[in-house]
Amino acid sequence: MDRALPKRFWTSQRIILSAGGLLIASLLAYSLLFADRRSKLNVEKDKITVSLVTTGPFEDFIAVTGVVQPLKTIRLDAVVGGYVTQKLVEGGSMVKQGDILLKLENQSLKLNFLQSETEANRLVNDLQNTRQRLRVERFALRKALAQLDFSLDQAKDTWERQQKLYKDKVIPEQDYLKAKRDYEALVEQRKIEIESQQYQEENAALQIKQLEGTLQRTQKNVALWQQTLENLVVKASVSGLLSSIDVEVGSNINQGQNIGQIDDLNGFKMRVGVDEHYLNRIFPGLNGSFEFNGQKYDLQISRVYSEVRSGRFDVDMIFVQGTPSGIKRGQSTPIQLELGKAAKATLLPVGGFFSDTGGNWVYVVDKSSGKRAVKRNITLGRKNPEFFEVLEGLQPGEQVITSSYENFGDNEVLEF
Repeated sequence: MDRALPKRFWTSQRIILSAGGLLIASLLAYSLLFADRRSKLNVEKDKITVSLVTTGPFEDFIAVTGVVQPLKTIRLDAVVGGYVTQKLVEGGSMVKQGDILLKLENQSLKLNFLQSETEANRLVNDLQNTRQRLRVERFALRKALAQLDFSLDQAKDTWERQQKLYKDKVIPEQDYLKAKRDYEALVEQRKIEIESQQYQEENAALQIKQLEGTLQRTQKNVALWQQTLENLVVKASVSGLLSSIDVEVGSNINQGQNIGQIDDLNGFKMRVGVDEHYLNRIFPGLNGSFEFNGQKYDLQISRVYSEVRSGRFDVDMIFVQGTPSGIKRGQSTPIQLELGKAAKATLLPVGGFFSDTGGNWVYVVDKSSGKRAVKRNITLGRKNPEFFEVLEGLQPGEQVITSSYENFGDNEVLEF
């Protein structure tokens, strides 16, 4: 006879449902705990640039442009002002030292010169008249002294005779004393006369010296005015190329105004513009090089112009082994300017990514799959036109997206 079986709890249907629920719960748990929730962006690999991080010598240099200039350029500045009456040479002409370039006119300078010359002539006449007057006075003084000496001799003879007569009691004492007083008075008068003549002689010498000093200063002024008038004729100070002369006949020139320049063609240099970012790293003695007609030439900084204009400053570089044959004034050429010696470093090629990240992070390609790139923080050091120096965050052999990140937004992962 049939027997009723107990009803089982774990039926096939329940087992399948439980297994399915467990699987779904596991997937949810994995998604919550382990799944990659970083923001992603799909990109086309053929539209980006991927570069390899390498190890090698980092050459610390910058690429600049130099312009060939004469080794010396002499400015022509107007020493005096005036208006142009003649222009004898045009710009672009070769000139020799002493050649007349311009002639100027300045009536005020001429008037000052004539007044100074007249004053000098007056002083010459005054000096001559004073010397003549003093010479006449000296004769008069000598004559007065001679007359006084004659009177003194007479008084002395009279006093000596009266003294003898008085001793012999021939004359009264009053006559003797009068003769004595007359003689002594003349002796004192002679002393005073000699002192007076010495004073007048010293005073005359002082007058002459003062007049001579005034005349000498006035004559110097005349010479200076004469030299100033000579500067109205503008001459070439050196031989060379008169590269510019920016005046025309009839134009008025102010004192100190630049009117042109002369280039000394006996040598050349390079005038180089450098970004102001490198101002503290540029100094005389740094080396550089450039290629001309297939040959490399070395350069060296000789002078730094620290004034910054429009974000740049200038330096002068001279040719170490001499001026290249065939080089011309005004030619421009790229120059490799060295900022330091080469040193081994981790290198990352230069690319557009730097303008978007400032060099603080990059997208690094995943080594395992090669199908994604992940954002990573890095630290960069020096830069030359080809490479960045990597200080932290990248290892040789890794691949980095170095093209622009402009279209990637804030996504942390790029998938190819």
